[in-house]
Amino acid sequence: MITSFEDFCLWTYVLIDDCLRQWPAALRRPGPPPRCSDAELLTMAVIGECCGWVTETELIARWGAYPRLFPILPERSRFNRRRRQLAQVLNGVRQTLLASFALADDRQCAIDSLPIPVMRFYWVPHSAAKADWSAAEAAIGFVASKRQHFFGYKLHLVVTLGGVIRDFALAPANLLDLAVGRELLATLTDLEVLGDKAYVSRPAAASLYAEAAVRLLTIPRRNQRDQTAAVMASEHRRLRAIIETVIDQLAEQFRIEENHAHSFWGLCTRLYAKLTAHTLCQWLGYPVPVVRLAHRRSRLA
Repeated sequence: MITSFEDFCLWTYVLIDDCLRQWPAALRRPGPPPRCSDAELLTMAVIGECCGWVTETELIARWGAYPRLFPILPERSRFNRRRRQLAQVLNGVRQTLLASFALADDRQCAIDSLPIPVMRFYWVPHSAAKADWSAAEAAIGFVASKRQHFFGYKLHLVVTLGGVIRDFALAPANLLDLAVGRELLATLTDLEVLGDKAYVSRPAAASLYAEAAVRLLTIPRRNQRDQTAAVMASEHRRLRAIIETVIDQLAEQFRIEENHAHSFWGLCTRLYAKLTAHTLCQWLGYPVPVVRLAHRRSRLA
């Protein structure tokens, strides 16, 4: 049973270390092994995301208060470089947790997207970094719920009704949710997926069901002839609330809409860490607010 921040760190380290033992070939590198092991480094990265330590400077400084847990801390730039090198391994840890997670087998899911800005919108016309991000297919998008334009990407999520992120896709912000969502759902099978009005399309729903046995369920727009009964529409909105909760967790607790990366691969690495951290908390049944509270208590002890 997890009762403290130290317990959470130990559980996380053991889980990640067990996962890494499955891919020894992916971890081979020339030269002597690093003093801070890959399992330790990824544990620090994942728990740092749970605690909201989103910059390397803050993360290394925070872990300096726990020499008993991690006696060897890499230098900031070395930590960042090694974390990028282990990005695919980190995503593999998330997939391994999902494979052993009963809640991830839920056949009822919801789909939605959230913005991932890469810079403040008013910097875009004059920023020297715009060319590099544009080369990585970053684009201008619009968030209808906030009535705001932004420059970057959208993260499309498929979330089970139990709140587990089953799959995701990162796409340019100017692509329609329906186009990206259809491509994402086509990689899955035998699901019932609840979508909002951005996913209303009879042809898309029919092709998904024919190709992947995925039923895309949406509520028709007001100007469409066939309307859903009020009771069914209300139940649809109630069930879809879970993905809004997950998006709020990612935005508020994991600060996923704050970008501190200078490259597309750096952005992907941070997203892998945040999504793995969210899955880990779900797997352990240890909510993120409790992680933060446990950390504060350990600092006061």
